[in-house]
Amino acid sequence: MDLFRRKSVTDLQAEAESDHSLRRALGALNLTMLGIGAIIGTGIFVLTGTVAAQNAGPAVVLSFVLAGVASIFAALCYSEFASLVPMAGSAYTYGYATLGELIAWIIGWDLVLEYALGAVTVAIGWSGYVVSFLKDIGIHVPCTLSAARGLAVQCADGTTATAIFNLPAVIIIALVTTLLVIGIKESANFNNVIVFIKLAVVLLFIAGAAHAVNPANWHPFMPANTGNRGEFGWTGVMAGAGLVFFAYIGFDAVSTAAQEAKNPQKDMPAGIIGSLLICTVLYILVSGIATGVMSYKDLNVPDPIAVAADHAGLGWMATFIKLGAIAGLSSVILVMLLGQSRVFYAMSRDGLLPPFVNKIHPRFQTPYLTSIITGVAVAIVSSLLTVREAGNLVSIGTLLAFVIVSIGVMVLRAREPNLPRAFKTPAVFLVGPLGALSALYLMVSLPWTTWERLIVWFLVGIVVYFLYGVKHSRLSARS
Repeated sequence: MDLFRRKSVTDLQAEAESDHSLRRALGALNLTMLGIGAIIGTGIFVLTGTVAAQNAGPAVVLSFVLAGVASIFAALCYSEFASLVPMAGSAYTYGYATLGELIAWIIGWDLVLEYALGAVTVAIGWSGYVVSFLKDIGIHVPCTLSAARGLAVQCADGTTATAIFNLPAVIIIALVTTLLVIGIKESANFNNVIVFIKLAVVLLFIAGAAHAVNPANWHPFMPANTGNRGEFGWTGVMAGAGLVFFAYIGFDAVSTAAQEAKNPQKDMPAGIIGSLLICTVLYILVSGIATGVMSYKDLNVPDPIAVAADHAGLGWMATFIKLGAIAGLSSVILVMLLGQSRVFYAMSRDGLLPPFVNKIHPRFQTPYLTSIITGVAVAIVSSLLTVREAGNLVSIGTLLAFVIVSIGVMVLRAREPNLPRAFKTPAVFLVGPLGALSALYLMVSLPWTTWERLIVWFLVGIVVYFLYGVKHSRLSARS
């Protein structure tokens, strides 16, 4: 039994040329918009406040910078792979081509944490903004149906109740899943409209709130450590970087759509790197202005950007920001669920998951069964978890994917240096190790409870692989 059998890159390239089951409908602009659609979401509209209040203070700006640098290293490695192997599956497919089947399975299983739980986290944030917006216009969602099960919530009449489940989160997952089943082009067009809306909201906040910045709110820039690791001081900045790193995961979701790109060799690097650079600049500006407008201590709320806008005297804008956040978070959920269904599609096509998973709809040309199953699972989990619990798991799953991709790109350069590469990672033997080490450093900064859940998740994955995947692998059948 060869657990490290690899797929040939030339075979993958030939398969990409001949496989027309998925519709190639996305250009560079669509891919960049998909990236921005996934990146600008919970990180900027929700996590900015909680990380500033609980971990880093105004130095949340540094947390965004550190997470952005780690992401840029990984983005360069992803770009080389996405242009070289333009197949659905992202890091799973890249791992299969470089490090072997067992590592590919591990990373595919790991991507469930990134994309499925990513959608869960964003759906919870979406719910918080929807409940807040509806309250502004006089509509009150029952408090017991607006938060994670068992959470104490404040009701409209001032009383406190225990939540049963998060109904708005379930509704948005159902709507996005329906759109993904209908088609990739329709999903991309919907995403483009939403991205323009949320970019307008972010830019309006930056322009409108900048005048209200009080430099005194930035002092101390890095509050002293409370005595607990991860609560202010440098350990707080690092813990914050590990958490807000979640805000950057969208760019790698772009690579899952490689099989639906018109010209993947040129368009994939443009979409991945372009979306990441645009969003990094916006994150730094927004987090700096939010902590300058008001004390970081007061930002631990579900809708911190709306609260900061209100504090800056932009009362008219607070509702607009909530609308933008609702629209923006919807597009993040769309890209996360898109990414998850494409990873499952690729794993099933390789025999590591049952055949029904890669069943394509005859009319819509989408992997509709896996989209529906993913949507149902995500809806159930999103109704029960809190943002922070899900966010940490997403971050550790993504960081592990970054480590493997950063190592994989170097392995393939050494093993097959003469492959024609439309995009080459610059200084790959410097960028690759920096990408892997910076991602590992951020992983170490996450709480031990997150590591425990990751280990349990992987043990379950290994059992599934040896009970099913290893026997049904298409590569195993060939050998």
